[in-house]
Amino acid sequence: MSGEITLSNITKVFNQGTQDEVHALNGVDFTIPAGSFVSLIGPSGCGKTTLLRCIAGLETPTSGQVSVDGKTVTKPGSDRGFAFQQANLFPWLTIRDNIAFGLRARHVYKKNKADVDEFINLVGLKGFEKSYPHQLSGGMNQRASLARALVGHPDILLLDEPLGALDAFTRMTMQDEIIRLWKEHNTTMVMVTHDVDEAVYLSDYVVVMSPRPAKVEKILKVDLSHPRARGQDVFLKYRTQILEILNYAGKVQEVEYAI
Repeated sequence: MSGEITLSNITKVFNQGTQDEVHALNGVDFTIPAGSFVSLIGPSGCGKTTLLRCIAGLETPTSGQVSVDGKTVTKPGSDRGFAFQQANLFPWLTIRDNIAFGLRARHVYKKNKADVDEFINLVGLKGFEKSYPHQLSGGMNQRASLARALVGHPDILLLDEPLGALDAFTRMTMQDEIIRLWKEHNTTMVMVTHDVDEAVYLSDYVVVMSPRPAKVEKILKVDLSHPRARGQDVFLKYRTQILEILNYAGKVQEVEYAI
């Protein structure tokens, strides 16, 4: 199986040597097994998206190395799909043409035309192929964005808070959609999220990161089968453990009242 990601002592410094120097990543070092689902969670601005962009080849580490299946990542590639927080669909293209855009850009559309129809069906958009993004809901647009990222059959799908803009019920529906697509295609999934419940619900491993410059505080293996019940005791234990690592668990204090 393809799609193993190795992060070897990754550091990233923006504007190095200037007054505006920002240390984003500090010695990030771990391996993501092929076919696994990994969530990156940590304080806002800690460097999670920067790490995701290094895996994508959109950023170059200041030091260290990102490799996929033993090959050093130096630029973006068709083996890595990327889904952003906003759907980022082209408003002047139909849903079908949006999903097919990457295939056309790589001049492989004719060869893989059937895949477009397959993924339209997989994400539940059959019947909406000729619609434009403004005619559909946020959840439907996000489904189209996922289909666009997956239609090229990447070994790895990188998700940068793809569900962050959705309402709670649509978000839960889309979480189940992502699990289904992941299981059907054995894609390595790496997702940035701020939602602890989402991380536990989806992931094989949750990588908890420190405040910037980010380093790995702990890698938590979530030993639960899918589908997962958000209310079961063991689910809540994982949730509490992550919150404790992030120092957000809190403790109930007794309060004295005087009348």
